[in-house]
Amino acid sequence: MAVGQEFTRAQDGTSLAFQVAGAGRPLVLLAGQANNHRWWDGAREDFEGAHRTITTDYRGTGASGKPDQPCSTEDFAEDVIAVLDALGIDSADVYGTSMGGRSAQWLAINHPDRVRRLVLGCTSPGGPHAVERDAAVRRALAQPDRDAAERALLELMYSPEWLASHDGPRTVLGDPDMPVHARHHLAASNGHNAWDRLDEICSPTLVLHGADDRMTPASNAELLAQRIPNAEAHVLPGLRHAYFHENRPVASKLVGDFLAR
Repeated sequence: MAVGQEFTRAQDGTSLAFQVAGAGRPLVLLAGQANNHRWWDGAREDFEGAHRTITTDYRGTGASGKPDQPCSTEDFAEDVIAVLDALGIDSADVYGTSMGGRSAQWLAINHPDRVRRLVLGCTSPGGPHAVERDAAVRRALAQPDRDAAERALLELMYSPEWLASHDGPRTVLGDPDMPVHARHHLAASNGHNAWDRLDEICSPTLVLHGADDRMTPASNAELLAQRIPNAEAHVLPGLRHAYFHENRPVASKLVGDFLAR
């Protein structure tokens, strides 16, 4: 189904690009750090039969504005509110993965009336309670050989079996056109800490995670599920950070069934 692109403005005036496809109950899909809406290519289609899917280009990515200023996961959540306001949507289901899951936490905390159901994928509560990636992962991603760093990122996203049988596209590896001056996403993601307020989330919540995720260790799923009232968690065996691509049939069905309740 065709994806249409529109624009609105954030509270600070930054231009925000967003994309809409499908029909039905609104579903906001939030991508990972330093990625634009194409993170969801090959997955959003699973929801378009029952949902009007809404993606965004984070500030700094895609067709959105690229200001050289610090930002936070709370700021990204407020940008989503600006998009919902532009569309005249009072309440939506929200599915956030990785940094998008961090932003989704703030959406549900600060705007409980705007989030009907919440899905948090491959993400963490942040702060001292979170289980962080190990030093070897950090070194692999920071190595100066960019081809080697990209290969390391791919291996964090997908299992060896999946990589051996799929040549691409690689839409979860970051926005290649994101300018250096706008690369504040890492600081935003690292600065996330919603732990003390997670118990305020009142939206029914599903937590999903790949069991073999080293980018954001799977033990964070249990932390979120314990901290958010009445949340349920599913840890998917054999999957890594991009579980929602590698095993679409299982992951999308879990989300679709949860949202249909």
